[in-house]
Amino acid sequence: MDFHDLYSRYARDVHRFALYLSGNPALADDITSETFLRAWSSAAPIREATVKSYLFAIARNVYRAELQRARRHVELPETIAAADAEPDARLDQRAALAKVLAALGQLPEVDRAALIMRAQDEMPYEEIAQALQLSLSSAKVKVHRARLKLAALIPRTVLP
Repeated sequence: MDFHDLYSRYARDVHRFALYLSGNPALADDITSETFLRAWSSAAPIREATVKSYLFAIARNVYRAELQRARRHVELPETIAAADAEPDARLDQRAALAKVLAALGQLPEVDRAALIMRAQDEMPYEEIAQALQLSLSSAKVKVHRARLKLAALIPRTVLP
């Protein structure tokens, strides 16, 4: 598989994974770019059987490195409101998404990564375990407990 095929096939999945990890679209773009840069510059060949979990592991490591770097910075508050008003339904969707992302952000990073890999990308537990360097049973437990924690954190009024 050449690099163009690799990127075409997995870029959306890696970006979505990075977005759910970080909750920040700009950071997700950066993580995705860095992930593919590292995969491209890697001396070791990429095995096609585990390429998705390999890319997710790289993305997770890039995200963790970014967290360490970001601890040294202070975020400026947003003071400019959006210029155009959106329909009520769109606002409700954004509010619900914000609550879900906030709840995801309260989960420990490894639990969040395991849950996203399983729920969003439907990865097998074996690949999740490999990407997160856990045993198979630990990966299953992490996903289960993350689902329970997330359900407890999200108010019933947000999701049907």
